[in-house]
Amino acid sequence: MQKAVILLVEGKRAGQNTTMPALEKAGFALKLCHTGSAAIKTLANFTPQLIIFNAATMRTNGARTCRRLKRSDQTLPLIHIRAEGEPEDPDAEADIYLEYPFTPRKLLNRVKDLLPIDHASEEIVRYGHISLYLSKKSVDVAGKGESRLTPKLVHLLEQFLRHPCQVLTRRELMQRVWKTDYIGDTRTLDVHIRWVREHIEEDPAKPSFLTTVRGKGYVLTIPPNSTNK
Repeated sequence: MQKAVILLVEGKRAGQNTTMPALEKAGFALKLCHTGSAAIKTLANFTPQLIIFNAATMRTNGARTCRRLKRSDQTLPLIHIRAEGEPEDPDAEADIYLEYPFTPRKLLNRVKDLLPIDHASEEIVRYGHISLYLSKKSVDVAGKGESRLTPKLVHLLEQFLRHPCQVLTRRELMQRVWKTDYIGDTRTLDVHIRWVREHIEEDPAKPSFLTTVRGKGYVLTIPPNSTNK
């Protein structure tokens, strides 16, 4: 099976913070860019399966560049790596954030989390009229056809489908989906909830299924025989 191609954005003098040896040893094909602008130009004519932005090796945390890379293709997963002690920047809109130091194994596990799974082992999570295809990273609502999701949206929707009629707190969602206990700024969660609603609600501005429980979190409830019209 051919290994995925990764767009790696890493400074020329990465030194001990380079991720290249671990990725190459794992057999991934790398397209290396040393600047954010080079990565943006490369992405215009090249489609990787994953982007790794190693901000720890650069002069900037690259949040603006990461946003531009993500918005060129919302389905393209991105890992943002920052230096030790640097705060996590949700404005980067990354799917996974890593802070040095970490082991090569942890990096490879996060890469694996974001890459497509073998379609032969497709797993489907269903609740009501919603079917989530984990390996294909897509959702079908009321048999209207599949639409693609970002890896984070897949993880987020999966939480609700596996815990129907159960209020999931903001802290629980941040821990399970973003692997962090930080809830000082939940703008990222709010945005992703809105994106999920755009896929499963008839009117995302007035959600009927994925609703807000003020002061607590969110709950997915689908009445029997309920479908989107």
